[in-house]
Amino acid sequence: MSDKNLQEKENSEEEIKVTTDEKTEVTEESKSEESTSEEETTEEKGVVKEAAKEVEAEETFETKDKEEEAIEENDTDEEEDEESEEEEEEELDYHALSKKELITELKKLLKDKPIQSIKNAVEEIRSEFNSKFQEELEQKKEEFLATGGNIIDFHYTTPLKKEFSSLYFDYKEKRNNYYKSLKRDLQDNLSKRLELIEELKGLLNMEENINTTYKHFKEIQEKWHVAGAIPRDKYNTVWNTYHHHVENFYDFLHLNREFRDLDFKHNLEQKLKIIGRAEELAQEEDMNKVFRELQMLHKMWKEDIGPVAKEYRDEVWDKFSAATKVIHDKRQAFMQELEAEFEKNYEVKKQQIQQIEEITKNTKSNHKAWQNAIKAVQEIRDAYFETGKVPKDKNKEIWKAFKDTTRSFNHAKNSFYKNQKKEQFENLAKKQELVKIAEENKDGDDFAVITPLMKKIQQDWKKIGHVPRKDSDKIWKLFKNACNHYFDRLHAEKNEANKEELANFESKEALLKEVEALTLSGDNDADLKLIKEAISKWKDIGRVPYNKKNIDQKFNKVLDGLFGKLKLNKKEVEMIRFENKLNALASQEDDRKLQNEKFFISKKITEIKGDIRQLENNLGFFQHADQNNPLVKEVHNNIKRQKEQLDVWKQKMKKIKSL
Repeated sequence: MSDKNLQEKENSEEEIKVTTDEKTEVTEESKSEESTSEEETTEEKGVVKEAAKEVEAEETFETKDKEEEAIEENDTDEEEDEESEEEEEEELDYHALSKKELITELKKLLKDKPIQSIKNAVEEIRSEFNSKFQEELEQKKEEFLATGGNIIDFHYTTPLKKEFSSLYFDYKEKRNNYYKSLKRDLQDNLSKRLELIEELKGLLNMEENINTTYKHFKEIQEKWHVAGAIPRDKYNTVWNTYHHHVENFYDFLHLNREFRDLDFKHNLEQKLKIIGRAEELAQEEDMNKVFRELQMLHKMWKEDIGPVAKEYRDEVWDKFSAATKVIHDKRQAFMQELEAEFEKNYEVKKQQIQQIEEITKNTKSNHKAWQNAIKAVQEIRDAYFETGKVPKDKNKEIWKAFKDTTRSFNHAKNSFYKNQKKEQFENLAKKQELVKIAEENKDGDDFAVITPLMKKIQQDWKKIGHVPRKDSDKIWKLFKNACNHYFDRLHAEKNEANKEELANFESKEALLKEVEALTLSGDNDADLKLIKEAISKWKDIGRVPYNKKNIDQKFNKVLDGLFGKLKLNKKEVEMIRFENKLNALASQEDDRKLQNEKFFISKKITEIKGDIRQLENNLGFFQHADQNNPLVKEVHNNIKRQKEQLDVWKQKMKKIKSL
């Protein structure tokens, strides 16, 4: 090297040399990832972090401390946005989905999402599916054992369970293959980067035109940017080695000021374009779109564009920082407005969760109440998801509270219906017993005994309540058929009896005419005998159709007229009339009317006894009075009349009991 060249090197050294304090440091994001990796033990988690290093492996050399801090702050905001998006994606209430819906959701994830990004969602779906299937399994086991099955013989699965297991197996296979492939790619990328470093080292020893060498250097840089991620444990060593040889090349390049200035000029043009675009972004209103593009600009500034001349470095960076600050300030104001709205949403969601808790606590233990509760909770859930975002630091808290509250409601609901199932099996046993009674009596001929029994078991059936749905129609048909069989026979029997009753009616009509035409002789004994013979004939004829029974009233009216013409004592006439009335009631085969008559007689006996006691007590006030006193005589006469009436009513009670 000539003395002139050495002097030029010394004069220009400050202008073109990239000093050691400008060497890129590991960003805060990388440190954060390294800290996180210490907590992760599985190989695939480490591979994910290695893939995330791809961007870091493309750092430029010009960044000063203040640039790194600002750019890393921007990256931190980006990470926060990404975390927020991840949290939003997690806000899916898989617990509320059916097993079929969970399968649909798993299929959707496998189809639409990268296999490495769905682990948490898949595991939550799997947990919910297994929980729901386990509940179904326990229910089927109880039913199996309730019907006399042996637990050793119990086995249960469903097409949905098989489909889910198959999908989950496919997921595990794809995930394992992905990480195997990723690990292999990382090793391949490492080999590529080591080859590029060797190629970079060789540039200093090549005896070729400087234009060709510089072009070759730019090609190596381009290849380095797209070489991809490498194994984590090799990252720092490879990165530092690459930087070392790049610096060596720039030291070598200072020998040719033309190429140095050309590179600086190109980088300045690119950075001015970025500044111009950042200033344009500051005027736009869609802050989400603006911020995403700003992040992209910072990435380009940091990774894709090299250094500029020393005299421009602070100026271009200050301009870019100023444009960035304008956007950050607007975003901060925008975020403050959003935070206020998010706080309102947070309070609304707290109230919605409290409403679900109140419903869970106050729902009554019946089917209708729980159906209304299910509808109300579904409306609250829909409103919850429509309410909007909450502050980021409260998102996990409120989402966990919502899921826990919803799970508590569903647990209470499931417990109720599980107990309902138990009651339904008990109801089934009761109804099976009623079916047995109906079957045993449906062909019986003792209609007087069996008819009340069949009516009673029908009333009992109505009181029992629900049975398992799969048994409901079957058990009802058995019971209905047995009852219908019996009552069809009963109606057929009654139809035969109706023919006989019509004949009885005709006979009574004829006898009624005879009695109406009867002429008394004036001899009480002979006339009484004649009347009693007519009553006996009437009794022997039997019952008439229900709609013709007023003929008995006509007959009794005629008898009353005849008895009025006889010279009989009142008691004897009363008993003859009562006996005739009892015969009419008995012929109707209506126990209820006989019971009513018996109750009436019993009530009259009690009343008369009470009246007699009262009259006898009244006599106590007249102990020293003359027995010929009109008032005393009247009391004695009343007691006598009441005792005569009491004797008549006792005779009636005796008669009715004899029936």
